[in-house]
Amino acid sequence: MSSEWELVQLSDLVTIKHGWPFKSEFFVSDDGSFDRPIVVAVGNFDYSGGFRFGSTQIKTYANDFPQEYRLEPGDILLVMTCQTAGGEILGIPGRIPSDGRIYLHNQRLGKVVLQHSGVSRDFLYWLFLYKDFNRHLVSSATGTKILHTAPRRIESFRFPLPPLREQKAIAALLGILDDRIALLRETSATLEAIAQALFKSWFIDFDPVRAKMKGCAPEGMDEAMAALFPDEMDESGLVPRGWSRCRLESMMELLYGKALKANDRLPGDVPVYGSGGITGFHHERLVDGPSIIVGRKGTVGSLYWEDRPFFPIDTVFYVRSATPLTYCFYLLQTLGLQGMNTDGAVPGLNRGNVYRLLVPKAAPEVVAAFDSVVTTLRQAIYQKAEQARTLTALREVLLPRLISGRLRLPEFRCHVDEAIAA
Repeated sequence: MSSEWELVQLSDLVTIKHGWPFKSEFFVSDDGSFDRPIVVAVGNFDYSGGFRFGSTQIKTYANDFPQEYRLEPGDILLVMTCQTAGGEILGIPGRIPSDGRIYLHNQRLGKVVLQHSGVSRDFLYWLFLYKDFNRHLVSSATGTKILHTAPRRIESFRFPLPPLREQKAIAALLGILDDRIALLRETSATLEAIAQALFKSWFIDFDPVRAKMKGCAPEGMDEAMAALFPDEMDESGLVPRGWSRCRLESMMELLYGKALKANDRLPGDVPVYGSGGITGFHHERLVDGPSIIVGRKGTVGSLYWEDRPFFPIDTVFYVRSATPLTYCFYLLQTLGLQGMNTDGAVPGLNRGNVYRLLVPKAAPEVVAAFDSVVTTLRQAIYQKAEQARTLTALREVLLPRLISGRLRLPEFRCHVDEAIAA
């Protein structure tokens, strides 16, 4: 570490502010409009840093609130509650995006307020992803099954602070990796949206069939593919001629995951899925991918596609089907599973209710054509996810060395340039 780096305590530089207890009776599911502010929740955080508003449940607020809890773009929030004994997400930071939406500072989250001109907010964001910071919070946390930290415990963290110029350089270089990871994820999201739109067009709106009913050629497909679609609806008017409607249970099976406590997991690269997504890793698989994970308890109706072998825990179902999984995945997205909570205190999805849902059963050749197109998209999504995971792993290796001063900036820049060019 350079002699210019000064040992400081966070309380010398910032204060951590508590959020406000927004009342749950005024929570409203987000409809994509900008009419109501978003209440930021622990579940909206990406556990490698940042937010994942695009893939998590968003709650908006339909009542008045103290204006001091309205957040500004660039504000940093820290997770102050973790529901696992290991406390893995205590202190995880997220920066409020500049996207035109209003975001609100919820309870159990700490807002970082700068009190010193000699510290970079961007540098602090990366400091909060430093494992030593998480260890400090875990060691001082209260609770057993659910761990809690507090502003004073966060502010008591001590670390070596580089000069402001070097802080900004470190943050900028780590930002290069972060921007590349974000671009890969945005591209994947675009490909995902294309697949969703294709499913809706073919199997919900029946656009190719309706085009042929008007004597027009279906858009976006050649003659051979267009010939797979009938040119009229059946007598019910609900599905195209030759198609049918069936109960979902005749198309796919929802299998229960298996309990796996955090303390029972051994080091490995097999992702462990709960209803909120990946909750950690293990050395053994329960399911060979690809497959689909469906939230059963907690985040009801959440859906995840996983190409790799994985371990679904007992808060989720996973899907087994002779029908192409691509069709099953995008079909499940249209069924409103998030609104099918049937339990009381703990949200739950009843498998029998899902099985009884009536769904379109398309002609096998149309499903096969959809699978062929979407499999190509999913392969591209997987490749970009792998690239993002590689860059994330590189970032996690380099970050502690940069934050501690053990790695010089020119050496780091060489690593980054090589990784991005790969």
